[in-house]
Amino acid sequence: MSDGAKPGSILVVGAHAADFVWRAAGAVAVATARGARATVVALSYGERGEAGDLWKQPNQTVENVKRIRHEQAVQAAEAIGAEFRCLDLGDYPLEVDRAALEQLVALIHEVEPDVILTHTAEDPFNPDHPVAHEAVKKARMLASGAGVQSGFKTIKPPVLYAFEPHQPELCGFMPNTFVDITPVFEQKKRAMEAIASQTYLQKYYAELAERRGNHARRVSGNSAIRYAEAFQRLLPAVVSEL
Repeated sequence: MSDGAKPGSILVVGAHAADFVWRAAGAVAVATARGARATVVALSYGERGEAGDLWKQPNQTVENVKRIRHEQAVQAAEAIGAEFRCLDLGDYPLEVDRAALEQLVALIHEVEPDVILTHTAEDPFNPDHPVAHEAVKKARMLASGAGVQSGFKTIKPPVLYAFEPHQPELCGFMPNTFVDITPVFEQKKRAMEAIASQTYLQKYYAELAERRGNHARRVSGNSAIRYAEAFQRLLPAVVSEL
């Protein structure tokens, strides 16, 4: 996702604490392996709707679930060389008010990402994912001044990608970018294993990486690719030549 000119900065924004792990851990590990700064941000811990394994324990509390989810997300982020942060806005439903939006804008100003990864605009099975998409889209425009001169601080507009949702064909997801994660797949596995509160997703996303690796091989002709992640670039590419 980089032109190779510099290490750069990558930002992943998920609705819940572990979203980055399943959908973009490989791409993040690839970026950090070449020296990029990676920041993963959760708008919530997913304490209500994304931590089913934890709620099976007796006398469980919301604060304890948040604590565990934070520890797991930090461990997962460390496995791929990234920093984890959480805005703790609550989930199911996730709501992003003006103050939270301003926090996200400030964070984008701080890390100055070259690339932002987030959810698709549609998801018929998760009410929080589209909310996160809309917040990221708006925060990106505010942080960059939508590409025009502004009366407040702006940064160069980051490239915007949607990472792959759980049900891509129902979310309007059209993959047009594949990242070869073969060299860092073991790191992605370690990141997934750190999310012990959602063990049911580990096998699914390991198999998905293998399937996307097959697609990437066919597209590129590179027989060395075994694992890949799929993304949808949401804005046109600007190039000097084809």
